[in-house]
Amino acid sequence: MKTNPALILIVEDDDLQYEIYEDAFEGYRLVRACTGSKALELIPRECPNLVILDHVLSDGEKGLDFLPELKELIPFVPIIIVSGALEVHQQMQALQGPRRAHYCLVKPVDLRSLKQTVEIALKECGETETVRHFEALERSRRVDAAELFSRSTDRLSRQGQIREQVRTLEDRPNISALARQFRVARRTIIRDLQELIRRGELKPEAYPDWENPADGDE
Repeated sequence: MKTNPALILIVEDDDLQYEIYEDAFEGYRLVRACTGSKALELIPRECPNLVILDHVLSDGEKGLDFLPELKELIPFVPIIIVSGALEVHQQMQALQGPRRAHYCLVKPVDLRSLKQTVEIALKECGETETVRHFEALERSRRVDAAELFSRSTDRLSRQGQIREQVRTLEDRPNISALARQFRVARRTIIRDLQELIRRGELKPEAYPDWENPADGDE
């Protein structure tokens, strides 16, 4: 099944520069806007797969001023800024934050480099990038859930063993000895005893200071 070539929105007011883009991106579908305002009007009718955005535009408009609105309107579409009128700090600012551009290239731009950047952006940015982020988030959540489950299981197992040992003791349990036995911190053993008493699995007498442990037990 043949798919349509990607649609590139070029926000550029210079006719000569646009002709250069037409030659460079012969295999793509192109749509042009000379101002950021026109670009915002075009997008609902023809949603692009990628945007090439100049900074100095017609009617005194500045491309970077429209970056937040463009990202709001098409958040999953990669944006490449191509301009010769940006200071270094403006380029850095455009590439940072949630409403950032993906790339910032300086005019006069090397067409080979630009075409490679467009190919990479279409392949790896935008929706593909968003899907990757969601997949990574799901993986991290599964890892966190598995780790939490493992910790919970270990804690319940340890508490069960502590309950059986402490039940038969006549004296106060040796916190340090239990900590060494289970290879955990003393405060972990104290919390285990407190939880066992709260759940009614041990009598409060098993650990008299369970509500307000002494400083030495913290």
